[in-house]
Amino acid sequence: MDFGIGKILIAIGVIFILFGTLILLTPHIPFLGKLPGDIRFEGKRFHVFFPIMTCIVLSVLLSLILNIIRWWR
Repeated sequence: MDFGIGKILIAIGVIFILFGTLILLTPHIPFLGKLPGDIRFEGKRFHVFFPIMTCIVLSVLLSLILNIIRWWR
């Protein structure tokens, strides 16, 4: 019996759990969204936020972690 679809659904569930945990923990990370290079516009009725530098830092960190995992295998 092939359990390919079952493994895929479990992997998707684990990804959702990790993403949900990340969303819950992000307010507790002090530098997230407050780095130099993050653009914020605040008006009377609207707020616009472009976390450019935060995205770059997170991308570099994730790339390093994934490359270390790939090298370790």
